[in-house]
Amino acid sequence: MAVRVASRRRGAAWLARTHPGAPVVDVTSKGPEPWVRLSPFYPHGGIPVPFTPGVTAQSVEGVWQALKVFEHADVDRAKLDVRTMAGLKRTVRRFGPVLGHREGLAGDRLLPYEEARRMIYLPTYRWVLEHRAAREVEALRELSARGDVVLLDYTTNGDVADLATPLSHAALIAAHLEDRRP
Repeated sequence: MAVRVASRRRGAAWLARTHPGAPVVDVTSKGPEPWVRLSPFYPHGGIPVPFTPGVTAQSVEGVWQALKVFEHADVDRAKLDVRTMAGLKRTVRRFGPVLGHREGLAGDRLLPYEEARRMIYLPTYRWVLEHRAAREVEALRELSARGDVVLLDYTTNGDVADLATPLSHAALIAAHLEDRRP
């Protein structure tokens, strides 16, 4: 059994040639039900916001974007309440360079990018896999027990320390299924 990660931008022919016979599961925000529920953009609701007791968010991406601090903008609590998979991103073009992620909505400390991945993104996404998308995770576990499975994502970077490219949530799912910690 192996869980592979591939770019959603690859064509069906490439996927069939590279991973013959393997089921291909799109876990992006454009994926079909039930797999779309594994997207960090999916609004599960009730997701605890790290370092902010009693506060919850709709999505993992909402937490990530809400706690991001820019040169010209601090945290944006409203991102926690976004119930669609659109309107979540906050960009450097609009707010200036990213200074870090705040350690909680009212925290004094700004976390550098890698530390923010480890202390905010990873535990928040893991919480969703364990509490909001457990059925989908179990279905993938059963599917992968029969052979290789390919998870599609826009990025394929599974190295939390590689800050050059965005982190792949599909790689985090693969690590979770294989009981590895990223």
